[in-house]
Amino acid sequence: MPEQSRLAEVIPPGQSNNLPAVAYYPPIPLQQEFEPEAPTVPLSHYLWILQRQRWKIVAFVTTCVLATAVVSTRLQPIYESTATVDVDREAPSEVVGQDSTRSAGAPSDADQFLATQVKLIQSDAVLRPVAEQFHLLDREEQLKSMNAEKTQETYRAPVILKRLKVTRPPNTYLLLISYRSPDPALAADAANSIANSYLAHTYEIRIRSSASLSSFMEKQLDELKSKMEKSGLALAQFEKDLDVINPEEKTNILSSRLLQLNTEYTTVQGERVSKEAAWNAMKSGSLEAAQVSSQGAELAKLNDSLNQARQRFALVKSTYGSTHPEYRKAASELAEVERQFESTRSNIAERIAVEYREALNREQMLQKTVTDTKAEWDRLNSRSFEYQQLKREAEADKTLYDELIRKIREADINAGFQNNNIRIADMARPPLKPVFPNMKFNLLLAFLFSALLAVGAALLQDTLDTTLRDPKEASRFLGTDVIGTMPVDSLAAELPRSAATVPVGAIVTKPPQGGKGKNYYRSTSDFEEAVRTIRNTIFLSDFEGRLRSIVITSATPGEGKSTIASHLAIANADRGKKTLLVDGDLRRPSLHSKFGFIPREGLSNVLTGELPWQDVVIQVEGRPNLSLLPAGLGSHRAADLIGPRLATLLDEFAKEYDLVLIDSPPLLGFAECLQIAVAADGVLIISLAGETRRRTVAEMISVLNRLRANIVGVVLNKVSQNTSADGYTYYGYYGRKYYRKAEET
Repeated sequence: MPEQSRLAEVIPPGQSNNLPAVAYYPPIPLQQEFEPEAPTVPLSHYLWILQRQRWKIVAFVTTCVLATAVVSTRLQPIYESTATVDVDREAPSEVVGQDSTRSAGAPSDADQFLATQVKLIQSDAVLRPVAEQFHLLDREEQLKSMNAEKTQETYRAPVILKRLKVTRPPNTYLLLISYRSPDPALAADAANSIANSYLAHTYEIRIRSSASLSSFMEKQLDELKSKMEKSGLALAQFEKDLDVINPEEKTNILSSRLLQLNTEYTTVQGERVSKEAAWNAMKSGSLEAAQVSSQGAELAKLNDSLNQARQRFALVKSTYGSTHPEYRKAASELAEVERQFESTRSNIAERIAVEYREALNREQMLQKTVTDTKAEWDRLNSRSFEYQQLKREAEADKTLYDELIRKIREADINAGFQNNNIRIADMARPPLKPVFPNMKFNLLLAFLFSALLAVGAALLQDTLDTTLRDPKEASRFLGTDVIGTMPVDSLAAELPRSAATVPVGAIVTKPPQGGKGKNYYRSTSDFEEAVRTIRNTIFLSDFEGRLRSIVITSATPGEGKSTIASHLAIANADRGKKTLLVDGDLRRPSLHSKFGFIPREGLSNVLTGELPWQDVVIQVEGRPNLSLLPAGLGSHRAADLIGPRLATLLDEFAKEYDLVLIDSPPLLGFAECLQIAVAADGVLIISLAGETRRRTVAEMISVLNRLRANIVGVVLNKVSQNTSADGYTYYGYYGRKYYRKAEET
C-alpha cells in the first residue's frame, strides 16, 4: 500500500482514471526532447565490442605483422659507424690575452654552443670535401635519374648528406658523428673524415678571423694616432684660454646656490598659490574662505551670534506684533549683529588681498634672482663641460691607441696557435651488425600500431552506430523503461498451437511436413519465453488493473510489431484472460494471415457503420480466450474515422474482454496511429535492435509525451550477440542451458 500511494502522487491532475499509476511517465520537457543526455558507456560495453570483433582484429594484426616481416627481410642491410668528438669548453682558446686564462665552471651557454657546433658539422664547407672524396652523393643516389643540367646544379648547391646524423648525448660535451652505408668500411671512413674535416674547418675559421682582425686594426692605427695628437693639443689650448683656475669648484658653488634659490622659489610660489586661492574665494563671497584666515575665529563667533539673533527674532516675531517693544528690541539686536558680521568680513577680505599682493611680489623677485643665477651657472658650466669633454677625449684616444697596439701583438701570436679544445675522442670503426632493418623493433611497432588501429576502428564503428542495441543504453538515452528484449528466432513468425491439442508427453521441435503455422505445436522457445516475460512485466506492475487496452506500434515498418502483438495476445489468453487482438493497421493488415484467415469484413466495416463489431470478431481455433478483429478492406475514409469511433469501441470491448491489444501502423508517417495511442490505456513501442535509430524512437516518444499518451515501455526485437552486450545473454545462454538440463532429465 505505501508503494501504491507513492505511485499515485506522480499522477498529474486531470489524468484519466483508466491509466495505471505505475505505468505513468511524466512528459519530457521540450528542451530535453531533442537533446537527450548522452549515456555513460560502461567498460564492459567496450570489452564486448572487442570480443565481438576479435577475429577481425586478430586477422588484421596478423596480416600487418606478417607483411612487416616479409618487407623487413627484403630490405637492404644498412651499417652505421660513429666517431666521437670531445668539445672542451674549459681549455683556453688563446695563448695570450684575456682568453688565455678561463675560470673553472660550466659556461651558461653550453647548449647554444654545442647546437652551433652541430650545425657547423652539417655545413657545406665541412661535408663537401668528404662527399667529393668518397663520392657520397652518387652512393646516396641523389644524382640518379637526373639530366646533366640538373646534376651540375646539384653539385653547386649546398651538400646535404641524408645518411649523416650528428647528435649530442644529454649532459655531456660530446658530439657523435654517425654515418650509414651498406658498406661498413665506407661508413667508418666517412664518419672519421667528416670529424677531421670539422677540426680543420674550425682551425681555418680562426686563422681567417685573426688575419682579418689584424689587417683591420693596422689600418685604424694611423688614423687613431693622428686623432690622439689633435685631442691632446685641443685640451692644452683650452686650459690656457680658461680664466677660472678651477672651473669645477666654481661650478659646484653656483650649483649649490641655484639649488637653494630653487627651493625658496618653490616655497614662495606655493604660498602665493594659497593666498591667491583664498583671495579668489573671498571675491566670490565664500564664508568658508573668510573663516580660514587669521581672524576666522572672531568671524565664526559673530556667525554664531548672528544665527542666535535670527532665531530669537523669529521667535519674537511669531509671538509679538511689529509694534511691540520686544519685537523692536529683537530687530535692533539682529541689525547690530549683521552690521558687525559684515564689517568683520570686509576687514578679513582686505587683509587677504594684502597678503596675496605681498606673496606675488616675493615670487616675482625670487624668480628674477633664480633666472640670473641660472644664466651665470649655464655660462660657466658650458665651459666646464667643454673642458671635461676635451679631457675625456684625449684620455680615451690615448687608451684606445695603447689597447689597439696590444691587440695587434696578441692577434699575431694567437693566430699561429691551434688549441686542442675540440678533439676526436674515439675514431669510428667498421660495425659488425647492421642497424637497419631491426626485425624485432619493426615487428613490435607493426603489432602495436596495427592493434591500436584495429581496436580504434572497431570502437569508431560502434560509436558511429546510432541505432538502439543495448537495453541499458536505450533506457538511458530515451528516458523510458526497456521492459524486454526479444531474441532472434527464425520461427518467430509461426504462431504456436494450443497445448490442449497436443497429446500428453509429446514434444515436437519442428513442424510436420506440409503443416501450417496454426496446425502444429513446438516446444517453448526463447522467443516465447521472452513474450511471457514482457507480459508479466506489464501486468504485474499494473497494481490497480487499469490497463484494459494496449497499442502495439513502432517508429517505422518492418520492426516486428505484428508478430509480437500476436504472441503477446496468445500469451495473455493462455493465462485464462479473455483477449481481443485488433488489427488497427488499415493500410497493410497482416494479423489475419498469421492466424490463417482470409476475412472480407473487419474493423474498416465497423468504423464506417456497415456492421457491428460483434459480427466481424473471429474466435481463434483451439484458444477459447482469444478473439481476433481483422482490419478488413482498407480505405482512407475508415482510417479517418478511427479518432471519433475508437474510444467508444474500446469502452464496448472492455465490457466483454479483459484485455484489448491493438496492432497499429507505424507512428511516424501515419496520422491514425496518434489517435489510437491517445484513445488506448497504454502504448508499447517495438524497436528493431541494430537497425532502428535512437533519434527516431526519441522523436516518437516526444510526440507521445506531448499527447500525454501512457507509454508502457520499449521492447527491443531481434537482439543477438552482434547487437547487444547483455540483452542476449539471458535468453541465448541461460535459457538454453535450463531447457537442456530439463530435456536430459
